[in-house]
Amino acid sequence: MVKPVVGDTEVVKAADPRGELVEHLPALQAFALSLTREGAAADDLVQDTIVKAWTNMDKFQVGTNLRAWLFTILRNTFYSARRKTRREVSDTDGIHAARQATRPEHDGRLAMNDFRTAFAKLPDEQREALVMVGASGFSYEEAAEMTGVAVGTVKSRANRGRRRLAELLHLKEGEEFEMTDRATMAVMANNPVSR
Repeated sequence: MVKPVVGDTEVVKAADPRGELVEHLPALQAFALSLTREGAAADDLVQDTIVKAWTNMDKFQVGTNLRAWLFTILRNTFYSARRKTRREVSDTDGIHAARQATRPEHDGRLAMNDFRTAFAKLPDEQREALVMVGASGFSYEEAAEMTGVAVGTVKSRANRGRRRLAELLHLKEGEEFEMTDRATMAVMANNPVSR
């Protein structure tokens, strides 16, 4: 804290928001993990977010929502990095390829690759909402707070995303979506997963 001297009296300047960053780390980590689905990548994303927030703290308006500001930085960092590497796969040691698994094709109707392809076609906002309220298990309210939008906006994005996924996967109305992957099933579910 900076204590400027005014005459003979010390006046304490408002607390530096940098001290509050630690409070938001668990939520940032959870959000990063829901986007990256990989622990190391999530850790890197959170670290990049904190570094950017720290170095740009002069741009933060004291009295506004620090959490929303941090989540905006994290989202922007994630999407910027993804745009740069969208078509690149760096796997010189074959480690990534070794971790890939093919899900069983229960009815031959839908393979995991079909879902991934369809999911990638969704707009960023819909994909993000489905990851947060579906795969990551956040409530609509938590997702709205983290992204800085209204609860209704999150619900709308998730519902539009589910409808579009159903269209892309050629699911008929009322047809059940069958997959063994809990996260994938949660994305398609109409209600957020409870933690």
